[in-house]
This record gives sequence, C-alpha cells and structure tokens, in this order.
Amino acid sequence: MLNTKLRAEHEKLGASFTEFGGWEMPVRYGSDIDEHHTVRNGCGLFDISHMAEIRVTGSAEDFLDFALISKLSEIEVGRAKYTMICNDQGGIIDDLIVYRLDQDEFMIVANAGNHHQVVEALKQRLENFPDTQVVDESGIWSLIAMQGPKTNQILGSLVDVDLTELKYYSIAAARLLDQDVFLARTGYTGEDGFEIFVAGDPSKIWQLLLAQDGVEPCGLACRDTLRLEAGMPLYGHELGIDYTPFSANLGKVIRFDKDQFVGKQALESAKHPDYRLFGLAGQGRRAARADYEIFLPGEDVAIGKVTSGALSPTLQEPIAMAMLQVDQGLEVGSEVEADVRGTRIPYKIVQLPFYKRER
Repeated sequence: MLNTKLRAEHEKLGASFTEFGGWEMPVRYGSDIDEHHTVRNGCGLFDISHMAEIRVTGSAEDFLDFALISKLSEIEVGRAKYTMICNDQGGIIDDLIVYRLDQDEFMIVANAGNHHQVVEALKQRLENFPDTQVVDESGIWSLIAMQGPKTNQILGSLVDVDLTELKYYSIAAARLLDQDVFLARTGYTGEDGFEIFVAGDPSKIWQLLLAQDGVEPCGLACRDTLRLEAGMPLYGHELGIDYTPFSANLGKVIRFDKDQFVGKQALESAKHPDYRLFGLAGQGRRAARADYEIFLPGEDVAIGKVTSGALSPTLQEPIAMAMLQVDQGLEVGSEVEADVRGTRIPYKIVQLPFYKRER
C-alpha cells in the first residue's frame, strides 16, 4: 500500500490506520465521535494526500467540455466546479472537483481509488485536441484539509491572503510558512473550510497548523460520518460505474446544452432511472449500514439497499442513504424498514442533506 508524505506525523500522533483506495490512511487518532464534533464545532485537520491531482493545459476548456459532463469553460479563473467523468454508457468513472488556475490551466482532483482510471480516460479523449496536455501531478502534491467553523480565523492569521474574500468553491495562490501553496475553499464535511495544496514536504506546514489553538487531527472515520450527515456521495457507495448521475439526484451537474461530450447520448436516455438515492432517518441506536436491505412495511421483497449508514453523532439518530426503486411511490415521510442483522428497523424517507451548517 502507498503512504502519504505525512505518515511519520500520523505515527507520532498515535493514529490507527486503514486501507483506502490503495493507501494506508489514518482512520482515527482517538475517538471518532470527538473528532466528528471537533469539525462541527471547531477545526479539524485531515491528511487527504491520497487524492489525485491532474493538471490540464493548452486548449483546456474545450477539451474539458468534451471530456466531462459539466461546462467547465464557464468557470472563471480562481473558481471551481463539482463535476463527473462518465463513460460512453453514462456510467460514472469518478466524481471530480475542477479548479481553474489560469485562462488555459485547470487542476482536477480525483478520488484515490479512481486515480489511474481517470488519467487513462482523460488521455484517451485527447485525440481531437492536439494542443491540450494532461499531466498526472499526484506525486508532486500533498493535500491537507482544515474543516470547521473556526478554520477561517485560524488559517487566516497564517497566510498572506484575505480569506474572507475567497468565496466558496474558489482557489488562490498563497504563502504559508514561506512555502507557495494553493488554498481552495472546498471540503467534504458540510462545514466551511479549506483544502491546502502543498508541493514538496508538507510536514512543517502540518506541524504549524496542528500547533494552533483549537486544531485537532482527524481521520477517515469521522470524515465519513461528516459527509454522510451532509448528504455528500462517496464513490463506490452512492456513485459507481453502474450508476448515472441521475441515480444520485445529480442530473443538474450535466450540461446537455453542450454540442458534444462523452456519454451525452446515453445520459439523454437515462433521465428516469429505476433506482434513485433517498435519505432515511430512524430512531433508537441501531443503524443500518451499507448493503443492508430495505423493505416496505409488511413486505418480503427488498426494494433496494443502504449505500451508507451510521448513527449520526450530530443528530443522535440513525441516518442512511439508500438506492431504492423509484416505482414504489416513495416520498418524504414514507415509511420503510431496514433489515439490521435479521431485525426490521423502521425508517422514514427524509429530505437530504440530514445536516446543513448555519451560514
């Protein structure tokens, strides 16, 4: 398995590790619940250097409009967009964030487990774009996420840019501890925060950030409950090659007004999927986990399964996202049951997300 450049720092902090996307990553440093609440109420620090960074230059905006399902040519310099790369059948190869660094320069951040598939798919789509270059820079960059309501104040005192001027889904070059970095106001927790792109050794920056009052290290376990509460999909759970964006209620990401893009024809025929993502909320303490089956009350045939589920640390109730049959007439308030190790546990359909921060 691969390790990030911060592996030694995590070991010093007593982290427990887990495999994720081919990397050995810190899953927790102490209590999952404490780390979750740190992000919701203060400032949590994550090593997310397993993510892939891919730079696109040259005739980049025309290429990306063809290669991805959104209209990337509309992004202004210094802004970002959430999008996806699909195959010819409309299946999701990966979900991405694309940052526009300059007029003809973009940075794509892809999921660790799909790193090579995304690079390969992009390069295969270069045939009619001889002036465009796709360069995998994943070995250059480390990525550190600071997330939580106190992040702006803490990080703002350490960098040479005014973070109050950096809008959500924006990116800016900055200096941090005498190093050139990019600061992106993005994240995967449902809280305000920043993702910091560091070239070279990130150890001193990690140590500086962790030394700030109120900052605590956080692992993948709490990152998962945070993104679940925020209704954010995870590839391999709510997203996958067998799903289209419509299955995950993300059809709005697609721009059909583009003349041509990979997967367009298939996606035009996929607007009404058989299965769609729903939010579920229960009572008590028993949570339905991924792959647990969902039933209508009193019925013996499953209508779908849980894609992600947990006992919500913030809401103190079981929550889940599930892919369920669209033809069952389900709507907000509908009652269903999850088979939790042989016991039927009642849930209700609720509107996503489960949690939304105050702005």
